[in-house]
Amino acid sequence: MPFFKSLKISASVFGAAILVPVAGHAQTAAPAAISASSGPTYADLATLSEASELVIRAQIRRQTTLKPERAPDVAPGFARLYVEAQTIALIAGRSSVGGTLAYLVDVPLDAKGKVPKLKKQDFVLFARSVPGRAGQLQLVSPTAQLAYTPELEARLRPILTELYAAEGPPPRVTGISDALAVQGTLTGESETQIFLATENRSPVSITVLRRPGQQVQWGVSWGEIIDSSARPPQPETLRWYRLACSLPPQLPSNANLAREADERRLAASDYAFVRQAIGPCERRITEG
Repeated sequence: MPFFKSLKISASVFGAAILVPVAGHAQTAAPAAISASSGPTYADLATLSEASELVIRAQIRRQTTLKPERAPDVAPGFARLYVEAQTIALIAGRSSVGGTLAYLVDVPLDAKGKVPKLKKQDFVLFARSVPGRAGQLQLVSPTAQLAYTPELEARLRPILTELYAAEGPPPRVTGISDALAVQGTLTGESETQIFLATENRSPVSITVLRRPGQQVQWGVSWGEIIDSSARPPQPETLRWYRLACSLPPQLPSNANLAREADERRLAASDYAFVRQAIGPCERRITEG
């Protein structure tokens, strides 16, 4: 069962595992621990969290630099480390975790060309367990190790709470299925409905209402019922993330079901209005 924890974990609770580097896992290495001050965005943190089986706060106890022949694909200016760490807290996870951990990470050399010393530093790891190898982890991306700060953990908790909610997270949006704009009987009156495609085929739709003398109203319905009173998603929530990071910049022409030229332009204009209102999906350390 998924669980969400802030309880600190004592290493004495778990049997200490004897871990050795595995050359075959070199492709799972991740370059450079990212400092929280370098500014991962909400989209970065949501992407890393959703891809992870485990989100862990860990303290590095030992680092071993792999020889070049064991890490032939390391980028120039980087070194590959085999890291042994102690679990400080399981922040969130879909499986249990032991008191000691091991993983590979690529780190940049310092100005003198030396490998940085990470011992006793705390990091947040976004990872998955390695089947059949207790205590070994694979980081989920090249930027899945972030320097721990209380501020970073505070930013993560709302994301993880939504991801691990009993009803499940909102569905992933994969595109636009259909869009239709209909003009009303009054000048300036119209309604546009935009139906979204989702990964699990759950219905999601956007409604844009225009009334003479009133501000444009729009909202998102996350279900079968199209609610004319639906509201826009709050910024920096998973629902906002689903739209901001998945919707195309323009309404695809083949999704526009309106036949009249004016109504087709209206549908495209309303979509552009919504896309601008949602805002960009800003990323600094991940890819969409």
